[in-house]
Amino acid sequence: MHAHELIELAALIAAHAPVLVRTPGRIPDAGIEDYWIASKSRLDRWGRALKQISTEDPNAPRRPGPLRRPEFRGVLEEIITGDVLTRVWTAVMYAYDRLRGTDQAEPIARSVLVGHLEARYRVMTLLTRGPGIDVEQAVRLNRLRRRTERWTDLLIGYLTSVDDVGQFAVEPDRARDFAEDLHHRSHLEGGRAVWPLVFASLRAAFGQGLVPESPNGDLNARIASSVLACLQPELFDATGLLRSAWLMRMSNVTDDAQGMIDELVAHEKPASAIGSVGTARSGRLRRFGK
Repeated sequence: MHAHELIELAALIAAHAPVLVRTPGRIPDAGIEDYWIASKSRLDRWGRALKQISTEDPNAPRRPGPLRRPEFRGVLEEIITGDVLTRVWTAVMYAYDRLRGTDQAEPIARSVLVGHLEARYRVMTLLTRGPGIDVEQAVRLNRLRRRTERWTDLLIGYLTSVDDVGQFAVEPDRARDFAEDLHHRSHLEGGRAVWPLVFASLRAAFGQGLVPESPNGDLNARIASSVLACLQPELFDATGLLRSAWLMRMSNVTDDAQGMIDELVAHEKPASAIGSVGTARSGRLRRFGK
């Protein structure tokens, strides 16, 4: 599963978070455990890769090993973009536990977030003085970082309708601004098309420009599968985006994860709805792709 698909999954989770958080029931322990295991395994791989990148001599010939130079960019992109789902999912688990007065899911999700933030910090250090990253690469990755942060705060802003989750935003003030803007636009004429426009803009922002394959696609698929396994099938009716049949398959067959996410997000394509939103909104959201 590609890194940008995890961003799309984060948007889907944000859109359906109110139902997940407020519906009675308990998140399956297996889903939470699988999320922790897959995420920690990916963090371990990232750690080894970052260590190799930090010691790489840019003038030295390529040498055999678990990470070759062409893969460097993919690892860094995966860490930067993966921050979106990690923050969104932790925020949802925080709201879930807070509503119930429990500590079932949030501590595990927060543990993964802490590890992800450490990896992200190491990436930022590499961008400023990494031996294997030239100026052009650093500039491109830094633009990706800024774009990812803006989208993270928009999704976290959307989640503030569920609970006070501003602490999981990159810039809490920006997340609150996005929350107010989304709330305002949802009450305008054609407001029902705001979220499809947001989703379409997100796909456009990350659908191109990344390396073709993520170096840890297998673990990305396991993470996606574990997240969807936490969504109770009865939360959604037969016409809902996250249908129970897809959820049951995702929780049991990780090999199907990538193709099933493609099918899920296909239902979010806004079709003609986008055209009715207006050019003013389109201009505001287009800036996320820069």
